[in-house]
Amino acid sequence: MTARERQGPLDGLRVVDCSGMIAGGFATTQLADFGADVIKVEHPEGTDPLREWPPYDEGVSLWWKSIGRNKRCVTLDLSTAEGSALLLDLIADADVLFENFRPGTMEKWGLGPERLHEENPGLIVVRQSGYGQTGPRAEKPGFGTVAEGITNWAHVNGFPDSKPLLPPISLGDLTAASFAVQGVMFAVFERDVGRAGGSGEGQVIDMSLYEPLFRLFLSEVEAYDRLGEVRERIGNHHENAAPRNVYETTDGYMTLSASAQSIFENVADAIGRPDIVDDPRFVDNESRVEHADELDEIIEGWTRERSTEAAIEAMEAADAIAGPVYDMADIFEDEQYAARNDIVEVEDPDLGSLKTAAPVPRFTRTPGAVEHAGPGHGQHNDEVFLEEVGLTEAEYERLREAGVI
Repeated sequence: MTARERQGPLDGLRVVDCSGMIAGGFATTQLADFGADVIKVEHPEGTDPLREWPPYDEGVSLWWKSIGRNKRCVTLDLSTAEGSALLLDLIADADVLFENFRPGTMEKWGLGPERLHEENPGLIVVRQSGYGQTGPRAEKPGFGTVAEGITNWAHVNGFPDSKPLLPPISLGDLTAASFAVQGVMFAVFERDVGRAGGSGEGQVIDMSLYEPLFRLFLSEVEAYDRLGEVRERIGNHHENAAPRNVYETTDGYMTLSASAQSIFENVADAIGRPDIVDDPRFVDNESRVEHADELDEIIEGWTRERSTEAAIEAMEAADAIAGPVYDMADIFEDEQYAARNDIVEVEDPDLGSLKTAAPVPRFTRTPGAVEHAGPGHGQHNDEVFLEEVGLTEAEYERLREAGVI
């Protein structure tokens, strides 16, 4: 098999995605957005659970239309001997395989990394799990919610008088997805380029859900090690900069941050209070962080007398940095999003015209693209198994009737 031609810098990269849910799904969506040929493998009878997630339009999951975009979908029962053999055919000339089964499952099916590398020594195997492939919790199931709890994230999120707060998005999964994409690119570089032209060898990327979130806490490991400091919840404040908050206006809210002395001075000018620059409570950033609540009272006293638009205009006129608080309806109407084509439109056989987020980041010479939204369950079985794997019609029908495909 050869990877189909697609638009983007990853054209020519073939990815077999045996994972389900968000972490693997979003990682392979990002790869597909930029040209990788992603073949999504699902069980013939049990679909990826995201196909059943609301919201629905005409009974169709919009979650799936988003995370399944740009992929080709096939069905295969990996727990059967013939299904395992077909997966080995699929990965024979693939670059990457994703899986997120409980550790040991792929080995039970005869599809552990050693067997995969016998078939394709250059294959990069991404193994995603709650706790990684090693350690005392390795065999436990895991979700992003648990990862958010054990990585300090929930502990520091929220206000001092609130209980720990979980994020309103699948942050653990989405962060792991982005780190997985980085890992794939690192491994592809080492294999194909690297020092002295690349090793030519594949390897395993062991990706837990909790470690990427943990890695985002810059300086906090060091602070606890050297100073015994444990960060607590401080709401919308920042431990190293003030002012920084969400401020109420007459018709909504605005955001403001001033992490440099010059920007704070601009904020003071904007609100007509140049005197606070010399106030001992606010004379430097360290003092402002210590007296952040008092500073916020002064700023919000000013914003509450103005509309969001008027407050932002005044801030920008003084060269301060502020912005509105948008919901999705606001985003659809915003001129910056429109100018950057951050929302693109595709035609979908189930829903007709469908708008979706554009690929990020943008490339000047080899941009990514959204060719189609999430396809149907097993929609590309004929194309992949008959035309690319090379099954005969008779063999294909036999495997389909047997529930292997």
